[in-house]
Amino acid sequence: MAISKEQKAAMATGRTEARAVTTYLTSLNENKPKRGRKRTPDSIKKRLTDIEKALLDAPPIKVLGFIQEKSNLEAELQDLENKEVRKDTEDAFVKVAKEFGVRKGYSYQSWRSVGVPADVLKRAGIGR
Repeated sequence: MAISKEQKAAMATGRTEARAVTTYLTSLNENKPKRGRKRTPDSIKKRLTDIEKALLDAPPIKVLGFIQEKSNLEAELQDLENKEVRKDTEDAFVKVAKEFGVRKGYSYQSWRSVGVPADVLKRAGIGR
């Protein structure tokens, strides 16, 4: 049985929407907020400067700890600077989430359960 042009278009739309939703949900999982006070790029840069100063006269065991902390902070700073990429992912999700969710039967609570913030759902037009 041949597939009509409409069916092919619907399948392509479904794949595109699923890709946007999957990319966004994966991004959420990879960037779950950590407990405690949130760091800013400025606070991370200040701590990196403090570590550089401490490395000058620290004992070897402390140097090891400082080097690891510096590596962790540099990675965190990189993540914060790449936040704009995640914004693009969020915008793509917002464009397709409502239609995708209706078609799949996903409720507001289901989206919230997997970590989608309420403000993002509101932007997508998904209500309770």
